[in-house]
Amino acid sequence: MFFAYGEQEMQALREKDHRLGAVIDTLGYLPREVDADLFSSVIHKIIGQQISMKAQQTIWQRLQSHLGQVSAQTVCAADLHELQALGMSLRKAGYLKDFAQQVHSGAFDLEAVKTMSDHDAIAALSSLKGVGVWTAEMILLFCLQRPDIFSFGDLAILRGLRMVYHHRQITQKLFQKYRRRFSPYGSIASFYLWAVAGGAIEGMKDYAP
Repeated sequence: MFFAYGEQEMQALREKDHRLGAVIDTLGYLPREVDADLFSSVIHKIIGQQISMKAQQTIWQRLQSHLGQVSAQTVCAADLHELQALGMSLRKAGYLKDFAQQVHSGAFDLEAVKTMSDHDAIAALSSLKGVGVWTAEMILLFCLQRPDIFSFGDLAILRGLRMVYHHRQITQKLFQKYRRRFSPYGSIASFYLWAVAGGAIEGMKDYAP
C-alpha cells in the first residue's frame, strides 16, 4: 500500500513554491509505502529508533517470524528476554511490552487515535514509553496517511530545505514559514525534501557551514 496523493497535491505545491515545484517536476511522482495497521506501525517505529534502516528491517522480520502475527496479544505473551534476543535492547523490548499491555488492557485506546486531530494524536502517541514527538509524527504520516505532517525534528527534512533554498541554517522560525507555505500538504513536501536530502538530484548541495 502506498500513500494516497497525486497530481492535485503536486500541483498545489508547485503553485505555492516554484523551487519545490522544480523539484517535483524533476523527480515526478514519488511512491511511499505505508503500514495500514496502527499497532504494528507503532511497534515498527519503536524498533527503528536510533538504529539503521537495515537493522530495523532485520529485527522487524525476526519479530514477525517469531510471533507469527504482531499484535497486542502476541507481544504481551512474549517474554522480555525473548524479544531482546531478536536483536533489540532490553529497554526497547520493555517499551514494546508496555505498549502492548496498555493496548491489550484498554488503558491506551489505539482506535481513538485514528480520529484525533494531528496535534492530539501526536500528544497521545508521544505519551507512550519509547515514542517521542518525531516518532509520533512518522506514525501519523506512514500509517494514518495524514497529509500535513512536516517535522522540525527530522534532520533529513532540514537538510533538504537547506539544499533547495540555499540556507546555511534552518531555525524554528524559518521552518514554520515553510510549514505554513506547504500546508495542507506538508507530508507530500516532506517526500520531496527527503529525496533531495538523499541525493536524488545531482548537483544539489547542503549549504550548512
